[in-house]
Amino acid sequence: MRLFSLAIMLLLVCSLLLTACAAGSQKYEKREDRANFLDGIWHGWIAPVALVVHFFNHNIRIYETNNSGWTYDLGFYIAVVGGFGSFAFSRKKCKKS
Repeated sequence: MRLFSLAIMLLLVCSLLLTACAAGSQKYEKREDRANFLDGIWHGWIAPVALVVHFFNHNIRIYETNNSGWTYDLGFYIAVVGGFGSFAFSRKKCKKS
């Protein structure tokens, strides 16, 4: 039981650390500091964690609106599809009898 509670605490701490660079965290408030391709990839990877944190802190968002345009969108899309789409490839296929 102690190992389980330690794992839960570690998961919570890692989740908070991941959202430190989340979209909407005032890192991109200046007009000249825009989120780029690599930021899009990062925001796509942490999107599930950012969604949960958004329920408690409305300043954290999933998608950064102050971005560089299509390059940010491409990075975000690649990370979301690559991160969530890979679950479908890892499932075992059912054998039909």
